[in-house]
Amino acid sequence: MGQNGGIARRSVLKAIPFAGLAAATGGILSGRPTASQPAPLPRQPLVVTPLGSSSASRVLDHVLDVRFTDVAVPGYGSVTTRTYNGTTPGPTLRLRGGDTLRLTQINGLPPNPPHQGGHNTPHHPNSFNLHTHGMHVSPSGYADNVLRAFAPRTADEAAAGAAEPRYVTTIHVPDDHPAGTYWYHPHLHGSIAEQIVGGMAGVIVVEGDVDEVPEVKAAADVVVCMNELKVRDGKVPAFTAGNWVAGVPSVFTVNGTVNPTITLRPGEVQRWRLVAATAFTALRLTVTGHDGRMTVHQIAQDGVTFAEPVRRETVELVMGNRADVLIRGARPGRYELRAEAVPGPLMTIEVTGPPLEPAMGLPVSLPAGRPFIDESDIINPEADREVVFHADPGVFPGAFPNAFRILGSNATPAADPNGDLTRDPAHGLFSPDYTNHTLRLGTTERWTVRTDETVHAFNHPFHLHTNQVLLTHRNGERLDPPVWHDTIGLAGGPPGQAVTFLVTYEHFTGRTIAHCHQLHHEDLGMMQTVDYVPDFGQGTQGRLRVGHTIV
Repeated sequence: MGQNGGIARRSVLKAIPFAGLAAATGGILSGRPTASQPAPLPRQPLVVTPLGSSSASRVLDHVLDVRFTDVAVPGYGSVTTRTYNGTTPGPTLRLRGGDTLRLTQINGLPPNPPHQGGHNTPHHPNSFNLHTHGMHVSPSGYADNVLRAFAPRTADEAAAGAAEPRYVTTIHVPDDHPAGTYWYHPHLHGSIAEQIVGGMAGVIVVEGDVDEVPEVKAAADVVVCMNELKVRDGKVPAFTAGNWVAGVPSVFTVNGTVNPTITLRPGEVQRWRLVAATAFTALRLTVTGHDGRMTVHQIAQDGVTFAEPVRRETVELVMGNRADVLIRGARPGRYELRAEAVPGPLMTIEVTGPPLEPAMGLPVSLPAGRPFIDESDIINPEADREVVFHADPGVFPGAFPNAFRILGSNATPAADPNGDLTRDPAHGLFSPDYTNHTLRLGTTERWTVRTDETVHAFNHPFHLHTNQVLLTHRNGERLDPPVWHDTIGLAGGPPGQAVTFLVTYEHFTGRTIAHCHQLHHEDLGMMQTVDYVPDFGQGTQGRLRVGHTIV
């Protein structure tokens, strides 16, 4: 197992002593509360890297131990929650194309409580699995397969002293995988929301060509993982009712700390890997001070590098999004990273110290992470799909009265097609036995996704597993240039937002999902099954990638 808790190439850790990092992380790693101490940089998660020197043989082999841990949340005391290796967030996994990721996950959680509801109500909170969000890797077998279940011991097994179960995930990263920022989290239907708001998340960095751009290489590489925790009485409360989300205030942390401080010298450039590891809240981010907003230069969205930096005063991230930005210290002073929906600052920025002369540079161009696809690539005139996010409130008896549906193309059939569809227990809701979309490798299709939500603050982010999508239109207006995404936000209205994207299904077959990334809604049924199937009639584009080999 290759681990680097101190210095990683082009990492911000090169800027701080290892002893200081150990002191900053000690309380959370040990599960003991510690006093909040100001630090020159936000605590960085432990960095794990592969063993081996050649791209063909490097393996990142690591254990993720999942169990209840007492973690220190500054300002909130000790919180008992499910964690990866005792920290929130978990370790950062640094890879490059051609590597193999092999994770052994220990389920040290207690037995699941009994469940008598349907599969679209929360259940099995102590079972999980693993999703490498945004990565273009196999969704099948023991890879990025979110249809697996990593169950804990049963009550009888625990009483008999049986060993805690271990589950192995093995993912081959394609040689040409885009360099960028991704993240991992559990994704078992019925338990995902409660686990992610407890802090079960971590960052994945795929290194590559963009990291060698001189101006990017010179910048400190800072992980800014923004978690949304639900905390009440020193723990994450069980998801037992539909009003659970609104009834428990959110606590926002950056790398496990409430409002950490980061320092910038005037003229210094840092690269921030912004990760919205939130379950319920979209983050409209600004860096604001007494003199107004600081401009950032966005260089990537959802792990895909832009052709050139884009100046922004606002970076919009919905639940699951990532953005890589370059920020250069300007006038000395105190600034804050703020989100529109969050009452306090996420992070404080102190621009201080002697200015760098000359100031560090910003790149003019970048090695684009993926070539664009075009509507002319669509050869099937019927290759259009529609997804409609729709909620029917107050229709079911019990603690979860609202129906969160996905309508449109190939919606899950109703239990009673001739009845009242607003009260139907199956219409548009996730069914593990129904395939909503069969997608043939090598084909390009156009999807229109919209929400008929009437409240602007309610966001239904759309996330398709395995393949990135190229956003071409928002609310009917063409984007120039289009932007690659793996998760696209759709705010409510009136009218609700609508987007159009193009997607080519490439390389990997298998069953996986598309869903709303407001994870409360996903657990309650706002999810569909997709099946990537081979189509060798499409020529080389339709060839199947197994590991590193095209067959």
